Amino acid sequence: MAPYEALYGRKCRSPIGWFEVGESGLIGPDLVQQTVEKVKLIQERLLRAQSRQKSYSDVRRRDLEFCVDDWVFLKVSPMKGVMRFGKKGKLSPRFIGPYQKCVGDPSRVVPIEDVQITEELSYEETPVAILDRQVRKLRTKEVASVKVLWRNKNREEVTWEVEDVMRSKYPHLFHTPG
Repeated sequence: MAPYEALYGRKCRSPIGWFEVGESGLIGPDLVQQTVEKVKLIQERLLRAQSRQKSYSDVRRRDLEFCVDDWVFLKVSPMKGVMRFGKKGKLSPRFIGPYQKCVGDPSRVVPIEDVQITEELSYEETPVAILDRQVRKLRTKEVASVKVLWRNKNREEVTWEVEDVMRSKYPHLFHTPG
């Protein structure tokens, strides 16, 4: 007795024989014809389901419209393996901004020199100042951290970074008056 039969009390129906127990098995061209019909039925049902789902989503979809002086966010496309703003994966930001949209009058267009967007639609966030320093004591070592204020970010969005890494990347932030 097969393990499936012992467990469920009936014979296992394989995908090859999608027929009821007791029916005679189809052989040759009849089997091929029946399989082709089943595949067509599955395709029709998939198309019907896709059409139904599309109609549901189309009801909620609307085109975005902007006016002059609206504040907008720029979408930064997420790319696998690309590190943005010191964060990787699902924690990396999807939008940057807000920026004021100036449409119509070309003299009102504000150039944004401080944000250089690369071909991958990402940009490097640069630190402006070190606000605080602390030393965290672990079991076997001490880790020095600094509180960093980033350009284009509010005071609420400061982050704690490892001091050695920040000192090596941005030594100008650590100059000592003397």
